[in-house]
Amino acid sequence: MRHLHFGLIGWGYWGPKLARNLESLPQASLDMVADVNPMTLAKVKAERPWIETTTKVDEVFHSNVDGVVIATPVATHFELARAALEHGKHVLVEKPLTASVAEAEELIELAERNNTTLMAGHTFEYSPAVTQLRQLIQDGELGNIYCVEIERLNLGLFRSDIDVIWDLAPHDASILLALLGQSPRRVQAHAHAHLHPSIYDVAHLDLEYDTGTTAHIHVSWLHPAKVRRVTVIGDRRMAIYDDTNPAEMLKVFNKGADVGVDPVFSYRHGAITIPHIEWIEPLRLECEDFAHAIRTGEQPRANGRSGLEVVRILAAAQESLIVRQIA
Repeated sequence: MRHLHFGLIGWGYWGPKLARNLESLPQASLDMVADVNPMTLAKVKAERPWIETTTKVDEVFHSNVDGVVIATPVATHFELARAALEHGKHVLVEKPLTASVAEAEELIELAERNNTTLMAGHTFEYSPAVTQLRQLIQDGELGNIYCVEIERLNLGLFRSDIDVIWDLAPHDASILLALLGQSPRRVQAHAHAHLHPSIYDVAHLDLEYDTGTTAHIHVSWLHPAKVRRVTVIGDRRMAIYDDTNPAEMLKVFNKGADVGVDPVFSYRHGAITIPHIEWIEPLRLECEDFAHAIRTGEQPRANGRSGLEVVRILAAAQESLIVRQIA
């Protein structure tokens, strides 16, 4: 197994977490870190004196690193990823992949032309609980899926560069893609800006699928409690994935409602099953997948096209808000 060399652009909230996982990969090393803040880089150098630091991203692109990981504001994703791909680097971009559908399509085309890996940082797609929930759905354990309800709520972290939809909903859009294996045919959004007149801090997204399944995403920076919950309603069973409850992260409920010939509704209240989950940090699995893709040429789970589909959902939500304002 050949040794891989990584470069990381952006040392903000997510950069150190990425660095920790990249450094822990077998036969791999984090060789370079780039950031616009010299003081930030001085701290990186003090903690990791063996790493080369720079304020000039071009130095990363012209280095001998195999893969470039981008953890910068969304508005910079496209230009940085394009430059890295043009220099023959494999690229992992923190979510969302880009700020527009056209940008994502261009990056995919460039990666395919250069035979390089393009990957989106859909971390929750790598959660072992999400993987197990997806298997339950694929095996038919929940039956026909009526709807999926997702809540991602907390007090903050407020952003000034993007709204709550582009900040939090990429997680949930990628989870839906993983669970349902299809893209929605229709996306509608309702959003509100309470603290800043031009930045939505609470939003609701409604998604409809060709199979008849519906989904609802509720994201908020303005909530008193931290909630990360996915509820899947099937005609055989129901399931709840609660990321804030490590001991009972996934529950399967033998519950449901049936319609008789009258019609009279009957309700089932069966046992609750808590599957055993071998827990591994999702970000670790994401970084492993990136390294595997570089070494083998195989597509990672959260590949560029997966990133594109998430951006399509976000863009459709944004467009529905614009139409609503005009109306």
